[in-house]
Amino acid sequence: MSTTHPTCRKVKDIIIYEDAKFYSAFPSVVQRPDGEVLVAFRRAPDRRVFGVEGVAHVDPNSYLVMVRSRDGETWTKQPDLIYADAVGGSQDPCLLQLRDGTLLCASYGWTFIPNDKIAQLKQPVFSPVPGVVFNGGYYVKSADGGKTWQGPLYPPRIPTEILLDPYEKPLPAYNRGAMVEGKDGRIFWICAAHESITPHRTGTHLLISDDKGKSWRYSCPVATDMKVAFDETSVYETPAGDLVAFLRTAKFEDQACIARSTDGGKSFQPWESMGFQGHPLQALRLPDDRVLLVYGYRHQPFGIRARILNAECTDCATSPEMILRDDGGGFDLGYPWSVQLDAKHVLVTYYFNVADGIRHIAGTILEID
Repeated sequence: MSTTHPTCRKVKDIIIYEDAKFYSAFPSVVQRPDGEVLVAFRRAPDRRVFGVEGVAHVDPNSYLVMVRSRDGETWTKQPDLIYADAVGGSQDPCLLQLRDGTLLCASYGWTFIPNDKIAQLKQPVFSPVPGVVFNGGYYVKSADGGKTWQGPLYPPRIPTEILLDPYEKPLPAYNRGAMVEGKDGRIFWICAAHESITPHRTGTHLLISDDKGKSWRYSCPVATDMKVAFDETSVYETPAGDLVAFLRTAKFEDQACIARSTDGGKSFQPWESMGFQGHPLQALRLPDDRVLLVYGYRHQPFGIRARILNAECTDCATSPEMILRDDGGGFDLGYPWSVQLDAKHVLVTYYFNVADGIRHIAGTILEID
């Protein structure tokens, strides 16, 4: 394992956005039709500045923001606001660039409620840490390259979802991972649903939009299990038309898993392990139809890893693993997302920390033959 591959070479690491006052994390990246590159991420105060011990993934002041670049190396200094939730914090902005120029950005959020009041809410709700209740998912849309955004818009509830939101309404579908616009124009979005609270277990399900993200319909389960939990899933369409789900797992030794649909998203074959650890995953089609699969590695040595798969993603277990970064200062890093910069270069974005320092948005540029 190394930073080189017979057809891939690491060029350099870069910092995309860093500010000591903020905890910046969970990026996604797209390239606009005019070549401009957009990186969206979640930014929240780094409360260690005020003497708070440690960092948290939920914060009432976490917003969705975005920086821009013309070359993939130099970036705007001051992020543009994508969306700030009126009643809580937001997580993990997931960008999708549609062929008609529309941008979608999916996210999910939290409401902050005094802990003694959470028990008085209509149950069940999900409170992963004291004083926080899960809101479920939403998305926003832009028709002008991210200058302005419409929304929030809410996807439907997954039929197996058992949770309510803090307002006693069915929990909207949510996910952290890449959607894909298929060859036929449909948008595929794999979302998670809570199927058990004790023990905490989630499964994944497919939503489809036939109208460029204006509305969504439920299609089918993707991966569910009585012992293994699945969430944070990216979906990819192969040249042959298969839909491939790259699944994060829990209670399965951090095994990366895969599930496949060969009938256009009507059903998925049984999930299986890809034979390695890492999460979450994102897939990028290269110019020759091979697939760059990137994922975080939250075990020592902490960092970012990648594999190049064949066009139909059938060699996950045997494709060589590349270590893009192994200098992380702990497990709080990762969530990579890649984009093609030009015919030979790819930018892999992720969040990172060195020596448990500032959580920042970083990138690795790869040259691919």
